[in-house]
Amino acid sequence: MVNDVDPANIIDFLFQEGVVSQDDVRALRRIRDDPKHQCIELLRKLHASISQKAFVKLYLAIKEEPHLQWLIDRIDNFDHQSLIDLVQELYVSDQTGECVCVKERKCAL
Repeated sequence: MVNDVDPANIIDFLFQEGVVSQDDVRALRRIRDDPKHQCIELLRKLHASISQKAFVKLYLAIKEEPHLQWLIDRIDNFDHQSLIDLVQELYVSDQTGECVCVKERKCAL
């Protein structure tokens, strides 16, 4: 979704907030040579997290990154109904983690 991002500051923030563990940080730092893969793995960890506020904390972390202000602006433009509509359009399979459209077709995100 986002290119040219160095997730190091975001990972550190999420660790400080108790969203990711020290083991998670170590695992993510092992793949620091591939920031895109590192971001994907971070999102997977957040999705699997028991923290109910994992993505709220992610939002707060990216809010601290000036080069991601465009993303914050885009997120902030969603209202309650637009989020409900988006969720109704998409269904994320618990078994595969793939995004599947309501019509049972795979969606490209």
